[in-house]
Amino acid sequence: MVETGTTSSWWRTQLQIHHHRRWISTFFTTRKTLLAALWIAFFFTVFLWQQRGAAAGFSIFRRPISSRAFPKLRPVAFNLTDFGAVGDGVTVNTAAFERAMMAISKRGKKGGGQLNVPPGYWLTAPFNLTSHLTLFLAEGAEILGINDEKYWPLMPPLPSYGCGREQPGPRYGSLIHGQNLKDVVITGHNGTINGQGQTWWRKYRQKVLNHTRGPLLQIMWSSDILISNITLRDSPFWTFHPFDCKNVTVRNVTILAPVFEAPNTDGIDPDSCEDMVIEDCYISVGDDAIAIKSGWDQYGIAYGRPSRNILIRNLVVRSMVSAGISIGSEMSGGVSNVTVENVHVWGSRRAVRIKTAPGRGGYVRQITYRNLTFENVRVGIVIKTDYNEHPDDGFDPKAVPSLEDINYFSIHGEGVRVPVRMHGSSEIPVRKVTFRDMSVGITYKKKHIFQCAFVEGRVIGTIFPAPCENLDLYDEQGHLIRRSTSQNVSDIDYDF
Repeated sequence: MVETGTTSSWWRTQLQIHHHRRWISTFFTTRKTLLAALWIAFFFTVFLWQQRGAAAGFSIFRRPISSRAFPKLRPVAFNLTDFGAVGDGVTVNTAAFERAMMAISKRGKKGGGQLNVPPGYWLTAPFNLTSHLTLFLAEGAEILGINDEKYWPLMPPLPSYGCGREQPGPRYGSLIHGQNLKDVVITGHNGTINGQGQTWWRKYRQKVLNHTRGPLLQIMWSSDILISNITLRDSPFWTFHPFDCKNVTVRNVTILAPVFEAPNTDGIDPDSCEDMVIEDCYISVGDDAIAIKSGWDQYGIAYGRPSRNILIRNLVVRSMVSAGISIGSEMSGGVSNVTVENVHVWGSRRAVRIKTAPGRGGYVRQITYRNLTFENVRVGIVIKTDYNEHPDDGFDPKAVPSLEDINYFSIHGEGVRVPVRMHGSSEIPVRKVTFRDMSVGITYKKKHIFQCAFVEGRVIGTIFPAPCENLDLYDEQGHLIRRSTSQNVSDIDYDF
């Protein structure tokens, strides 16, 4: 009986194994059939989608078209297609933009109008904005700049520059331009303005352009400007250049260009501007992410319009060839009352920089940097007083700028090669500099990592790395510990 029971148990085990094998075999057979059916269905769906998309002018590889509704932000709203525009990336839509601006300009006394740019690729030559305008770019909308310079108009040099920044004489205008405007909003569901600058960059490097390249977006002598919730990319030259404007806000904007071989593609260049806020932006470009300016040498001195009352906050920026946040070098009208706070600079050649030279005149003062983070930056804090580029030989070398009241609070980071390099001179000393709460991890444990020349100021509390001997030392309560007698000592090393 025991043997029979054992035999019965063995057969039950074999039947169970056979049953599992059949189930597994059936499962895999069914699974293979199911996967094959799913792949067939997938490719059939893709084929139909691409056929339908191609009929509408879009391929599978382009961004999906958004179905988000346009908000109505003005009393009347137009669609760009109402004026004959075609968003196929081939048709030139300059006339449609111009007709739209004309229609909105006629409604200025009634609150202006809104121009909606729907999803599509809207090729255009440069066009002018109008007052009391909201330009709204849908998700999937991309305004493309035509890359043939014969379509770009020539403009007189900026009055505070005297000549083109790259070539004497006139300069190319911007893709989107405005002068003497009031109440202009450029916003959207993160649509894009694309300068298609690759051709311009190549021609600049080949030295075949006869005039200074044009910005992507330039607004001059205007007030009450808002740029928000869009992407600006691949500008031929500076990306957004507000000139002699008041009450300008840039918020939630992404600005992009290749970090190499995209020359002079600054992100935002406030130039002789007053009462400006730049916040909550991401900028990664081929030159300064932000550069505050106010005119060039004798022309800027004569024009006499400072940049002042500027707040820059909550940014992530990158510049592999220049600096995250710069002041100058064109600062001949003066720069004052600037606050830069809550900014992360990563993967950059320099983090924050002030640059000027004899001949500039003007001043840089009342500048506060607060809560900055440097990550993998070659040089953290830079002041350079020998940036010798001039518009012509008519500059006055005795017109020296003054640099004073410059404050660095809560500066932190890691992977920084030289945390500080402040290079004043006997002609242009740097005065009233303050450091407080600084701790920057360094990549090279060399002696000269906090470099100073002709600098006067103070350090409050303990900072790392140890400061240069040019600065007075104070404790956390503001009591003097040691007064420096070496303000004019030079400890600059450009070899690393």
